Amino acid sequence: MSKVRTHKDLIVYQKGIQLVTEIYKFTSTFPDEEKFGLTSQFRGAAISVPANIPEGSSRKSTKEFIQFLYIALGSASEIETLLEISKNLGLMEIIKLIR
Repeated sequence: MSKVRTHKDLIVYQKGIQLVTEIYKFTSTFPDEEKFGLTSQFRGAAISVPANIPEGSSRKSTKEFIQFLYIALGSASEIETLLEISKNLGLMEIIKLIR
């Protein structure tokens, strides 16, 4: 197993970056009227996941780092909720038709 040198070596960070990419692709298909609604919420929450990891890892204590990981986890939970709302609004069906 290789040693973690920076936040970029963490799998959770790498997956977070992938998540942002997928959320941007997903929300790019949303109707224009969602630009300042769901699209904005999705993108902000998605960016928050990987952004909090390096911020926390640069702190002086493990306790602070853990706090930032919890913030990232909260953002991931927000995305889960937004996905459920999108499904209920039929936006997931739009994606299936486009792809």
